[in-house]
Amino acid sequence: MRLPGHAHRRQPDDIVIGSLDLSSRVDEALAVQAVAFGLGPDEVAVRRQIVLRHMTYPGARALGATTAGRLVGFVYGMPNDRTHWWSTVVEPYLRAQGYDDWLDNSFVITELHVLPQYQNRGVGRSLITTITDSAAEPRSILSAIDIESPARGLYRSLGYQDLARQVLFPSAPKPYAVMGAPLPLRRR
Repeated sequence: MRLPGHAHRRQPDDIVIGSLDLSSRVDEALAVQAVAFGLGPDEVAVRRQIVLRHMTYPGARALGATTAGRLVGFVYGMPNDRTHWWSTVVEPYLRAQGYDDWLDNSFVITELHVLPQYQNRGVGRSLITTITDSAAEPRSILSAIDIESPARGLYRSLGYQDLARQVLFPSAPKPYAVMGAPLPLRRR
């Protein structure tokens, strides 16, 4: 299966970016996320149900980065909906900064993870630009742990800017930043 209008994209080391049936490869994707994000088995079990539910939402789609058939990175997202849990948590923070309109007509990047040994090779950049290039919405939003990190550096290089910081999600040990960017994302 391919994304409409998008051919598979080749990366260094024969990494191929293409559409991903995330529901059928959820355990493989969560294994990538567990390594990349440092999740334990209990967190993975909770996230499994969330991912499977998300993939039933209208417009939800996923891309994978594979080499020799092995998943080494993935991204998924969907058109944002104010009634979804994530939006209800971030809305007061965005409203306080005057940015709650970003919850409308935006494509949300729900998860983006790449195995550490494949990071800093353009894989994450290719995943996020490819998925947002097919979005009908004029902008994209996401949340990231609110620290200076390679992920936040990547997002900034693509045109994402902080919309709200120190966003607290229930049961998350660290605060997050909500970031937004106009589409298409900035290229190098």
